[in-house]
Formats: sequence, C-alpha cells, structure tokens
Amino acid sequence: MDATELIVKRVAQELRDGMLVNLGIGMPTQVANHVPPGMTVYFQSENGLIGMGARPPEGMEDPNLTDAGGAFITALPGAVAFDSAFSFGLIRGGHLDMTVLGGLQVDGHGHLANWMIPGKMVPGMGGAMDLVSGAKRVVVAMAHTNRGQPKIVRECALPLTSTRPVSLIVTELAVIEPTADGLVLKERAPGVSVEEVRAATAAELLAPADVPEMLAA
Repeated sequence: MDATELIVKRVAQELRDGMLVNLGIGMPTQVANHVPPGMTVYFQSENGLIGMGARPPEGMEDPNLTDAGGAFITALPGAVAFDSAFSFGLIRGGHLDMTVLGGLQVDGHGHLANWMIPGKMVPGMGGAMDLVSGAKRVVVAMAHTNRGQPKIVRECALPLTSTRPVSLIVTELAVIEPTADGLVLKERAPGVSVEEVRAATAAELLAPADVPEMLAA
C-alpha cells in the first residue's frame, strides 16, 4: 500500500452514515473511493453539487459536471445542483459534517496553511477559508514531509487558512489530534515507531505510553 492509499483509507474511517462531506482538491477526492460498505455518505463540491460521484470513464466526461478543481465527476442518482451562494450558505452556516483538505503546513496549535505560497501564482483561496471555519470537523490529509522538510511545524511560516484549529491530521506516518494541550499522537503507521514520527515532526508531540498502529484495511 502506497502512502496516498494509506492516508485516504485511514481518513475514510472518519466517515459516518448520513454525513454531508466536502472533499478538497487532490488527494482528498480519493477518500470517496473507500466509503465503508453499507454506508451512505453525501459528498458536496463547493462549486454547487451534493451527490458527487466518481470520475467518469474515459470518453463519458460531461463538461457541465466538474468538481471545484475542474476535474470531471459524475452525479449520483438523486444528486442536486445549486448556485455558489447556496453552496457557501451550507458551508458558512455550519451544515457540513466534515471537510477533508490537503495541507502545506499545520502548526503546533492545529492551524492550517494550505492556500498559497508567497511569490507563487495561485488561482485564489477557493473555499478553503470557509470550509475550515464552517465545517463541523476538519480533517487534513497530507504527506508528513516535503522533500525531507517537516510539514507539521511549531509555527506556520505560510499564510494561515483560518485561525480555527483543525480536528485531525492524517499522514503516511501518523494520526495526530490537535488539542488545547498540544498535538497528540493518536496512531502511528504500521512499522513506524514513535521516535520516527517525532524525528519527522518539527512541532512538539504528546504521546501516550502506548500508541496503537493505524488500521487502514
């Protein structure tokens, strides 16, 4: 199992039946492929759709059906489309049960930076700021490091997406929960030691005496 598959399968364990869930651009979209059997989850795209399905087979793409990143999607039976005002009303009104987002950095307070790198061209912040501020739970799915440099840091050097802490961080090395006391190491990846997670993390980690392995079957 590669790193991305491990991350998205573990994030999928946070899903619950009947949830309304937003999936961010990139890796988070793959969470939809691992919904537990028998569970119904309603995936929302902030450009105006509830009932988002998988990518269509090649040659069956509909230019009117894309996610917020412009990737082709399908609409499941019973799906509903609406305008951006209604979509962001759902997000800002606190109606989303969970959002899964990628991350550039997360700091020791659980603050996320994921929308821009200063000096680089970006299309805009998209819905990231609204999602982190409005969703009931915010799960960050990201690689633990970037070219060997920790992405979980003491203080974010990049512009924050929101001052609200995220709910959970899932990487290929660990599951970490931001709390009022600091970042708590909840799980470690199979075969990865607590010491290895600490070595790849620039922020302080609080670890109980026994940290279980991640289950991502």
